[in-house]
Amino acid sequence: MAATKREREYARKRQEKWEQRQAQARARRQRTFAIVAIVAILALVGGGFVVANLGGGASPAASSTPQAAGDCPAAEIGARSGGDLPDPSAAEDRTWTATVDLCAGGTETDLVLELDGAAAPQAVASFVSLANQGYYDNTSCHRLTTQGIYVLQCGDPTGTGTGDPGYSYGPIENAPKDDVYPAGTVAMARQGNNGESMGSQFFIVYQDSTIPSDTAGGYTVLGTVTSGLDAVQAVADEGVDGGAGDGSPTTPVIIEGVETQ
Repeated sequence: MAATKREREYARKRQEKWEQRQAQARARRQRTFAIVAIVAILALVGGGFVVANLGGGASPAASSTPQAAGDCPAAEIGARSGGDLPDPSAAEDRTWTATVDLCAGGTETDLVLELDGAAAPQAVASFVSLANQGYYDNTSCHRLTTQGIYVLQCGDPTGTGTGDPGYSYGPIENAPKDDVYPAGTVAMARQGNNGESMGSQFFIVYQDSTIPSDTAGGYTVLGTVTSGLDAVQAVADEGVDGGAGDGSPTTPVIIEGVETQ
């Protein structure tokens, strides 16, 4: 079957994003090579060679050297426009796969999401539209909660928890009647008691959580994580910056890009 115009456009955008991430990876490798070369020159100038430690563990020289190869790209902080809110029909009443290129603690992970366009058409249509525009590219996951509920919140380019794509929507879709959000749930964040305030921010549940409904109801569940949840759990294990139970994660988390199909 011939690809539709929309499918060809999505494929083109995915290819462009892939090429951009490859260029970023090459730049990081080049920085690494430069650092290694400088360290080697300094070692020679200092009057001796660095001998490799073959007994296990890092040598003193290696442990004091910045490891650029393991660095994640910096978030690009600032407000962004997501264009117009797409019609729910854009979710096509089908299941979508979204691959989130996540980088945390110097480790890159493909966080694979299954999005339910039938149960949450407005939320999925918005998420897919934003992803395909590159709205989520190089943004941070700004909030981690480790007490009471267990979630990592992402999707705000400003990194403040107050950013939006220039629109908001509702009503709430596909919220669990029992307020239980199993590990792996992906749901839309919103303002308290306001079911019309969803935008770009979403949260990933990394441990089973009971999140009480408010006067507006529960939270729109747009999908589930099918692969890579252990990376989110690893971030949670490192805790919240400053030791609190709710705040910025100690380990910065960057979304390098999102591909949908």
